Amino acid sequence: MRNIWNLFVLFFIVKTTSSVYGAQTRHKRQAAGLTPGNWDSCKPGAPAPPTRVNTTDRVIQLRTYFTTLGIQAYLVPSADAHQSEYPSQYDKRRGFISGFKGSAGFAVITINKQALWTDGRYFLEAEDTLDCNWILMRHGEPGVPTMTEWLKKELSRGNFLGVSPFLVGSSDWKKYEEELLASGIHMRPVQEELIDRFWNSTLGRPEIPNTPIKVLPLQFAGRTWQDKVSDMRTAMEAKRVDMLVVTALDETAWLFNLRATDIDYNPFFISYAIVEKVRVTLFLLNHLTKITANPTDKASTVTVAEHLNTNNDGTCANKTGACVEVKAYNPDDVINTVKSRSQTINKIWLGYSCNYAIYSAVNESKIHQANTPIAIAKVRKNPVEVAGMKNSHIRDAAALISFLEKLEKEVKAGKVWTELSAAKDLERYRTKQKYNRGLSFKSISGFGANGAIIHYSVTNVTNINITTNGMYLLDSGGQYLDGTTDVTRTFHYGIPTDYQKECYTRVLMGHIDLFQAKWPKGLYGREIDTFARRPLWDVGLVYRHGTGHGIGMYLSVHEGPGRISLSHSSYERDNILDTNQFFSDEPGYYEDGKFGIRLENIVMVKNASTTYTFPGTQFLTFEHVTLVPYEPHLIKFELLSGKQICYLNGYSKMVRDHVGPELKRQRKYEAYEWMMRKTEPV
Repeated sequence: MRNIWNLFVLFFIVKTTSSVYGAQTRHKRQAAGLTPGNWDSCKPGAPAPPTRVNTTDRVIQLRTYFTTLGIQAYLVPSADAHQSEYPSQYDKRRGFISGFKGSAGFAVITINKQALWTDGRYFLEAEDTLDCNWILMRHGEPGVPTMTEWLKKELSRGNFLGVSPFLVGSSDWKKYEEELLASGIHMRPVQEELIDRFWNSTLGRPEIPNTPIKVLPLQFAGRTWQDKVSDMRTAMEAKRVDMLVVTALDETAWLFNLRATDIDYNPFFISYAIVEKVRVTLFLLNHLTKITANPTDKASTVTVAEHLNTNNDGTCANKTGACVEVKAYNPDDVINTVKSRSQTINKIWLGYSCNYAIYSAVNESKIHQANTPIAIAKVRKNPVEVAGMKNSHIRDAAALISFLEKLEKEVKAGKVWTELSAAKDLERYRTKQKYNRGLSFKSISGFGANGAIIHYSVTNVTNINITTNGMYLLDSGGQYLDGTTDVTRTFHYGIPTDYQKECYTRVLMGHIDLFQAKWPKGLYGREIDTFARRPLWDVGLVYRHGTGHGIGMYLSVHEGPGRISLSHSSYERDNILDTNQFFSDEPGYYEDGKFGIRLENIVMVKNASTTYTFPGTQFLTFEHVTLVPYEPHLIKFELLSGKQICYLNGYSKMVRDHVGPELKRQRKYEAYEWMMRKTEPV
């Protein structure tokens, strides 16, 4: 969500990479008091937001287990057993207990208090969903304690914090444990997760995800799973590691060239895998049915068993060549397998997404913990993946441009459009595109004040009309067999204020400056992030989210371990910027209660040409992938430098040259004319 992202990051996550900074209004009016209902809508006489969720009965039910277990507090993370940024609906325990649905955050319930921590992307959403019994901990704000700091004040020496070891990453567990033990507070593993004891279908819990698994053909994957496994073994040998345990869902999907839909918008399947020197094991839910089922995607003609060279019973008996042994997905069986096999080897490789249950099953002296070789290899796309990403973005641009032409024309003509109808109609345009397999995340369709909520999720309750009287932010993307897309554009269909235009232009300037940056190979994304912030900083404006997240190839819309962010968390997990890595370039600006602006393109890292050559140094820069026009109606051209004007003209020409023919091929002639108007040379 794979969730190697810490709370403030992501985004990276995120939809990450974009997080809200409700600029200077609501939060300045409030003290950072650590009391229940510490936000405006919980003040006496204030109307309750229609999205508020009363979780009183749920919290009371959770507390009934405390005495039996001998705990005084309970931690409810947002992740699943695979540390996914976006878990399945079945695994959204924190959303159930708190009512808050954002992708980042965690809840802690004590005997008499309940608190939720989240980052700047979700402050506004949390205020609109939490009931007033909750304490909202705005991570990163002055005076807001960390979870362990707060618990040291709320609990006494000898008290216990309960938590499922499956739902907390090993690094976080060890960090929490060390900090709490300093005050005599202990962490107690709760093997049967407490919310699972009472959250059932009667209370609206979805079924355990169990979707068909589909083979991703070589024409899209670019490399066979056999070659990938061979690469992993080479990397393991270099580190003198005997066994690699794969826990992140995007990593098992990538390694075996398989996809499914167990997670909304993420083409994953619930799984674990173990790679050893002479054996590969894959753990799947309903494994025998899934590996023998007839193909459900017309792009593939073989069963999963045939693809993995596996017998229909999941064994490798009498098989020649590389074979994957497939076993039932049972967390206890997985842990026992890891534990027993690790006893006869020297070293075991665990990624940062490994949960504490698996980590603690192995002798710590045998553990090599680092980004897995899958994580490192996956982010550098092979030539087939690079071509696929570029091609999918052209088709995606054609879909988005076709929709935007229609939306602008009809809004200006007075036809009723809402945030929800716009999101649904855009999805229809995307699903008609070749190789489309759905959306890459729920579209963020926010008009006016809703656009200031960075990860805004439109519902029937919050849905408002899109008119000519405000800014409209649209952040959307698609999943294709040959790529994953993510693009944000901001519009005003009436007469914007001079201030709105300046804010848009300064976001655009930062967006351009980051794209045009050149840097010596070996730097991290955090070292180039400020290119995008300077135009806003120049006039005293900021945005509180990362500037760029990695993106997968028909995988996660937020892909680690690389990122472009100022965040100081998890430096050891970052990966240097390198060629054929894909990132978003998405600065923004948000004013609580007024408007939001974000401009997002996907870009690819490539080698740069420079005037001079310094010995032993290679410079890198970015290449365009997203090709969708900006909104000239919102640009104050007098603020742009000559270099930025050249960028706009060059980008517009690329849109015309690459997306224009696709629009004509699809007979989208009105969309083509709209695109031509938006890309007039400056």
